[in-house]
Amino acid sequence: MNITGNTLFIPGGTSGLGLGLALRFRAAGNTVIVGGRRQELLDQITNEHPGIHAVRIDTADPASIADATAQVIANYPELDSVILMAGIMQAEDLTTPDFLATSERIITTNLLGPIRLIAALTPHFASRPSATIVTVSSGLAFVPLPVTPTYNATKAAIHSFTESLRVQLADTAIQVMELVPPKVATELMGNADAADSMPVDEFLDETMSIIAAQPDATEILVDRVKFLRFAEVEGRYDAVLTMLSGH
Repeated sequence: MNITGNTLFIPGGTSGLGLGLALRFRAAGNTVIVGGRRQELLDQITNEHPGIHAVRIDTADPASIADATAQVIANYPELDSVILMAGIMQAEDLTTPDFLATSERIITTNLLGPIRLIAALTPHFASRPSATIVTVSSGLAFVPLPVTPTYNATKAAIHSFTESLRVQLADTAIQVMELVPPKVATELMGNADAADSMPVDEFLDETMSIIAAQPDATEILVDRVKFLRFAEVEGRYDAVLTMLSGH
């Protein structure tokens, strides 16, 4: 993925890392369209950040995905990149049946949403000279945080899906990258105030540097996430899982 010159769609780009990446890519010379559910927030972003475009999309709703992607393609026919940022993370108690509704909601947003977006955008990307799909997993795809079981599972599924997608698109001009964030100081699960969270600007700086230096990378790994990403390979899996379990 080139660091500049793209027309980039970021569903889930109205806050946190999504908005941070949108602003960084815009500053690097890209056309950026952010997507989100709240029209008033989209209006605020476009007013406060000239050059950022917006479209309303609910990534938990198949009809909204179809409508929004068709709108983006029609309005920005040069579209050649997507970063699939939309996601939710919630705690669940698997010892009670109450977790099921939460689990289904997380699966719909974190797994079905990206898959539906990929299905909607891939035919258009195939018509471009080159294109990039960036999925977003998590360090917790590789060692789970037991208090958020479905979130971990969806991110592990995104990692696996991305690996297969990359193989199946290998003979096309569509590049497939996976962004693997660690715990970052965003509002997700109250991480903004956690002492062990990676500062947002530090994450964005390192991520943009990796993309600039390694445009053909398959995984975007900041240093802080390697503790989780390579825990099993390095023989630390059980110890890290115990740590994440709070034991």
